[in-house]
Amino acid sequence: MEDKLELRHERPSVEQYLALRMEAGLSAMSAEGAEIGLPRSVFAVTLYEEGALVGMGRVVGDGGCFFQVTDIAVKPSCQGRGLGKIIMREIRSFLDTVPDRSYISLIADGEAARLYAQYGFEPVMPASQGMFLRR
Repeated sequence: MEDKLELRHERPSVEQYLALRMEAGLSAMSAEGAEIGLPRSVFAVTLYEEGALVGMGRVVGDGGCFFQVTDIAVKPSCQGRGLGKIIMREIRSFLDTVPDRSYISLIADGEAARLYAQYGFEPVMPASQGMFLRR
């Protein structure tokens, strides 16, 4: 890991979270939702450089049966340096400690599937299909 990069096992602040999601091209979330959801993270990892948040990732779920990897984001100016791999390495280490037979999932957007495959994630199609509720 680069000397000036600081890895923390903590969630970002609401403001940091919302800003990095937008900057990284992820969908917008509400401040209200982030205030409720972030403290309920099962696991979180953040990367800081010179005091600024440059990467993050979280695991959400019930803590026993179901876990979902979410919010994997790296500041665009810091992409291509392996920060996504650092985040996923930390998340995978955490996931290796959860109960056997837990269902661990994620939704991979575009080329991100190649990163996740390096950490053991596989497509669920055709046996299953990811879906979401559009509101």
